[in-house]
Amino acid sequence: QVRLVESGGGLVQAGGSLRLSCAASGSTFSIDAIGWYRQAPGKQRELLTTISSGGAPNYADSVKGRFTISRDNAKNTVYLQMNSLKPEDTAVYYCNALVRSGSYYWGQGTQVTVSS
Repeated sequence: QVRLVESGGGLVQAGGSLRLSCAASGSTFSIDAIGWYRQAPGKQRELLTTISSGGAPNYADSVKGRFTISRDNAKNTVYLQMNSLKPEDTAVYYCNALVRSGSYYWGQGTQVTVSS
């Protein structure tokens, strides 16, 4: 019912920046919140940040002060601005939508690689 497509990943040097996009389609009116996650090889998937209609975004300690979530409702798109990137930020990044029915929808992920 909701489809999510991430884009914007790539290879960047330590200290650099990237902006990821999460484009939503389908029943976008039913989305209550969008979150960004990442998963490095051999590690658990980590919640980074969420954004909703009525509350301020929150951030994991690992990215607070460096990453910023924002949205453009006209484009049905959520962004993740990533600054001061570190090699330990290397992971597949995913967006996730929570809809009013209680269901979750995931995108396909986009690879971010940060070199030393």
